[in-house]
Parts: sequence; C-alpha cells; structure tokens
Amino acid sequence: MPTPPDAIPFDAIWEALTQRFRLGAESLHGPDHWRRVEGFGRRLAAATSGADLVVVRLFAVFHDSRRQNEWTDPDHGPAAERSIRKRQGDWFTLDDWQLETLCYACRLHADGLVSEDPTIGCCWDADRLDLPRVGIPPHRDLMSTATGKALATQH
Repeated sequence: MPTPPDAIPFDAIWEALTQRFRLGAESLHGPDHWRRVEGFGRRLAAATSGADLVVVRLFAVFHDSRRQNEWTDPDHGPAAERSIRKRQGDWFTLDDWQLETLCYACRLHADGLVSEDPTIGCCWDADRLDLPRVGIPPHRDLMSTATGKALATQH
C-alpha cells in the first residue's frame, strides 16, 4: 500500500535539505526552485490520473538538493537518488514502488526524457515548467502529461 501524504514529515525534510544544500538559498537550483517545482507538481498530480502525490512532492525537494554547482553537474541526479536511499526508513518510509519511482525520477530528471508513467511524468514536467527561471521556455514536446503540455504552450 502506498504511503499517504500525511505520513511524511515534509516540513522537516525541507528544513534538513535546505540546511544541507551546498549552493545556498539564493541558488537557481535551490529551495525557491524546489517550492515552484512542488507547486507545479501538485497541480500536475491533481490533473493526472494515477500520479502519486507523495513521490511528486519528495521529488521536488530532493531532485536538485545534491547539486555541486549551477551549470554542469551530471552526477546530481544520481546523488539525489543516493540521498533518498540513505533517508529511507529514517526520514520517511515509502513502499517499494514509491521508492523506486522516486529514485528513477531523480536519477534521470536532467536527461531530457519523457515518461508514460503518470508520477514520473508529473515530476519531470514540474521541473521543466520552472525552466524560465534560467531563460529557457519549457518545450511542449518534452512534457509527459497533458497538463504539462498545455502549461508549456502558455509560456
């Protein structure tokens, strides 16, 4: 059975990862970005049948939390996955499907892929919908969900 949202201490996780974030609060990939990704993710998950809100919300805070620099950091997705696996059973307890889906989404989020999985699609679309912060408009063809495609067209 999937872990329900009320079983996850999201505020404590946000605080801990924000405190540990190497690039600081003003980073283009920092907590402000994570919050926008979470907002997009919630909106996408609400509109996407089968999307797991726990995974989408955890993706928002973990996906860039292990970045070492702003621009070229090919290991930051796998580093986020390692952090998630380290925290499983300590900060939160996900079922096997949630854990593997979250790890996959974080590991590959910067690889330009799309997904038919509703949860992974919501994660990746949420991150891409915040690309205007770095001067890149989101591209409809790189969105996985119908809502993501519609929102990308509006930018």
